Amino acid sequence: MESSFDIYDHKIQDAPYGHYAWLRDQAPLFHNEEFDYWVLSRHADVAAALRDDATFSNKMGVSIDASAWNEYAHTAMSFLAMDPPETTRLRRLVSRAFTPRRVRELEPRIREISQAYLAGLRDRADADGSVSFDWIGDFAGLLPMDIISEMMGVPAADRVEVRRLADLLVHREDGLRDVPPAGIEASLALYDYYKGMIEERRKNPTDDLTSALLLAEDEGKRMTDSEINGFLFLMVVAGNETTTKLLGNAVYHLTRHPRQLDEVFADPATPLVDPWIEETLRFDTSSQFLARLVVQDFEVDGVTAPAGAQLLLALGAANHDDRVFTEPDRYDVHRDPDEHAKILSFGGGRHFCLGANLARLEARVALGELVRRFSRVEVDHHASVRFYSANVRGFAHVPMTAKVR
Repeated sequence: MESSFDIYDHKIQDAPYGHYAWLRDQAPLFHNEEFDYWVLSRHADVAAALRDDATFSNKMGVSIDASAWNEYAHTAMSFLAMDPPETTRLRRLVSRAFTPRRVRELEPRIREISQAYLAGLRDRADADGSVSFDWIGDFAGLLPMDIISEMMGVPAADRVEVRRLADLLVHREDGLRDVPPAGIEASLALYDYYKGMIEERRKNPTDDLTSALLLAEDEGKRMTDSEINGFLFLMVVAGNETTTKLLGNAVYHLTRHPRQLDEVFADPATPLVDPWIEETLRFDTSSQFLARLVVQDFEVDGVTAPAGAQLLLALGAANHDDRVFTEPDRYDVHRDPDEHAKILSFGGGRHFCLGANLARLEARVALGELVRRFSRVEVDHHASVRFYSANVRGFAHVPMTAKVR
């Protein structure tokens, strides 16, 4: 069965980690001959590849979807689909606007929005203080889009539509190996939307990220409108979706472990929120795969991927490598922090995720507020609905019941 491993197979997406173990042990550089792509799965190999710009190129993007894998991938993936020196120049410019200070200053607003959504849920509680809701639809799918939209300057009235378009870009029906026609239409609509927003900010700048990107300067050079559009596109698709999936995965997996659930929710000021997030990032990372173009022949254990090949770096498999992690298939919020420091969920090297701090901040605030307002949560795991995507792993719906403190 593993010899036909395919990242687009929904059955494999439902339960990938046993397949990943086979890949690491039996075929650490696996070749899917039918569709002609390669998969790298051991932690050491993936970590090294993330930092090897001489052997692996980003110029075709990070997805092997047929319509995404091309030399124009940077128009939607920004510097993720570039090699040095272009990626260095653009990341440096973006960093002038997307600063650590700007991220830190978002914390009060993240808390305010989180509290507002959770207060609305508490108001729906019955006489015994219990309330049922969809964790994704009523919270996790809303907060990241709100934060990113506020950063960029997207009006509140437009955010539901922007998220709908972003979902269409990454969702895959079973058997579909490319962006569906609805996704293509959504990408064009998003591009046009951001184009108009950029033009408006050029005429009437504000204090949002879009305006800051227009003004960002490095050695006398600024970003083009197309480069700004590409970065905004990346933020709403990659940043929004992966954080939503992180929040969904965190609640889904913790509630499958009653003892750890009790420990996390025992104290409203629990110190376990951070390790809960880090263990979720390790155990079931939102971003499972990143694609690379093999520039020169690459060998692992006597198997060679030739120059020109499509290669997938299996972040999810690397995070379960028993060569690095103790009992990797065990979900444990008490895992050694030294092991959490080795997770590859945000990539590595010069392409390390620029939004990692924002994702962690959003998760820390959101999950901390959840614990402060509810003494217990239960998830209907059988009724939870998985979100299918070749690169992203998470849920579209997570039915949950919570008990108000």
